[in-house]
Amino acid sequence: MTDKLNPIDLFHEWFADAKKSEPLLPEAMSLATSGNDGNVSSRMVLMKSATESGFVFYTNTGSQKVMYFNQNPHVSLLFHWKSLSRQVRVNGGVEQIDEAASDAYFATRPRASQIGAWSSKQSKPMRNEEVLRKEIEFYTARFGTEQIPRPSFWGGYRVLPTRMEFWEEGESRLHKRRLYTKTQTGWSIQLLYP
Repeated sequence: MTDKLNPIDLFHEWFADAKKSEPLLPEAMSLATSGNDGNVSSRMVLMKSATESGFVFYTNTGSQKVMYFNQNPHVSLLFHWKSLSRQVRVNGGVEQIDEAASDAYFATRPRASQIGAWSSKQSKPMRNEEVLRKEIEFYTARFGTEQIPRPSFWGGYRVLPTRMEFWEEGESRLHKRRLYTKTQTGWSIQLLYP
């Protein structure tokens, strides 16, 4: 495992490897949240950027995940790259990114995905698929050939890492594990038993 002082640098090194070896969506990450009721929920989301300030993804702001963010802003991410026998765990807080950044990203999405964002009441009960199909038809007609604006109920969130663990499979289940913990002056690094 490469010895890096900053876990974001190591993440970018591993992510570059994953982009070469993973057949589909190396940017997929499991996002785990919990609410006031103590229930934990996890789902796959797509990382759109990873910088010193955190890991960004986009979603409907009326979704269950956002409801849980508002109750408990502590979340966990998990990247698993099976082809590399590697995973990265990230723990930290979450914050909404500014509207200008959400607007800019939304403008890059395929038109069908933009229509889908307008049409879906994510995580809400749906009577049948016909209801969604009609919503898609409605918004397709509404916007015609115009540029589609970002819905006010859709935007970006950033996970602010406080702990990052890099796990690499080892022989005889003697896996290599390195834990980075955020401090006031940077990151502390600790090796963990398999």
